[in-house]
Amino acid sequence: MKKVVLVAALALGGLTAFAAAPATVNNDLVITMQDEYQEIAVEEVPAAVQEALKADYPEAAISKAYKNEEGTYKLEVQIGEQAGTLFANENGEWITE
Repeated sequence: MKKVVLVAALALGGLTAFAAAPATVNNDLVITMQDEYQEIAVEEVPAAVQEALKADYPEAAISKAYKNEEGTYKLEVQIGEQAGTLFANENGEWITE
């Protein structure tokens, strides 16, 4: 009887392994999602955000700016040879996403 239960458990366990979706790796395609940010002109970035950037990163220049529906700004900035992305709310407070 123990062997029957053991065989049944192994059979069900084996079937569940086949039910899982196989993981695939596609090294040829890179998809970048913008998380529903819409590109805006750099001049449209609120003064509070621009002032916070000057205060915290005096040598930074905004190369691209984006805004989402919640009023979060995504800024692509350049400092010398380095580039990075910063997120801020409309009051100029830095946030992490």
